[in-house]
Amino acid sequence: MNAYNETLRKHRRLAILRHLEACMDYTSNASILTDVLDGVGVTSSRDQVVTELAWLKENGFVTYQDAGAFLVVEATARGVEIARGRALHPEIQRPSARR
Repeated sequence: MNAYNETLRKHRRLAILRHLEACMDYTSNASILTDVLDGVGVTSSRDQVVTELAWLKENGFVTYQDAGAFLVVEATARGVEIARGRALHPEIQRPSARR
């Protein structure tokens, strides 16, 4: 994977966690996350989003329930810490300072 795609993947993971951190109950769904990523300039297919969600789940940053075509995702406490910049992971972009 080239450096640009790796940077994009790390940014995609952070953007997912930041959106979940901002949601009530830290919960959203894959379709909304796809739209959110498009809105922040990280255009992503649903397959890319689902792949990143699987990676985030495998690493303990989110949990989700697969209800067929509807994937409900919730950030874990560790995922919220990453989104807020209180913890770091080398495979997730470090958040910039918020104003």
